Amino acid sequence: MKRVLLPRTAGAVLLLAAALPAQETSFDIDPASAKVEFSLSATLHTVHGTFPLKRGHLRFDPGTGKISGELVVDAAGGNTANTSRDANMHKSVLESDRFPEIVFRPARVEGKVAPEGASQVQVHGTLDIHGAAHEVTLPVEVKAAGGQYAIATHFAIPYVAWGMKSPSTLFLRVSDKVELTIRAVARMGAVARMGAVARLGPVARLGPAAVSAKPL
Repeated sequence: MKRVLLPRTAGAVLLLAAALPAQETSFDIDPASAKVEFSLSATLHTVHGTFPLKRGHLRFDPGTGKISGELVVDAAGGNTANTSRDANMHKSVLESDRFPEIVFRPARVEGKVAPEGASQVQVHGTLDIHGAAHEVTLPVEVKAAGGQYAIATHFAIPYVAWGMKSPSTLFLRVSDKVELTIRAVARMGAVARMGAVARLGPVARLGPAAVSAKPL
């Protein structure tokens, strides 16, 4: 066993991870590091594309499973790397000039999110798309480390059943469901970090923190 000196901020992060599960905490999601990908099966090939994430903010209470906030996807920024296909998608299917955003608003987490390591949960909420709100339950994989949470979900949207036009033609048959994958990282907001540090008291205000650890 050897003693390793960690900077004050690193030591505080380790302590924050242990403190988080007892209370509601706010998280920000960085749009630049998020990935929103979709795929649509069609005759002879599958169409792949992406959407930008505009913004994301969550408040989560691990003790009760209550969660609020929103993930806002830029529907108008949808791209499949084919100009004519994209123009048809935006004009005839998404009608993104009228409905420029796709918004997921979570309400409840079913299952436990571990403060460290991997978890599998179900997130219940509503998905606002094409001018209508739909109740959904998303399977979410969570990987927690050092106060931040990498989240990933994959689910199908029955866009035709939800009132959007199918791009199928006489010679091109397209699935009536689109597969969506979202990957993002949720980090504690600045206010939450300050509150957690305050709750740690004198320990968080120490200079270097001495932490015992096994050598790697």
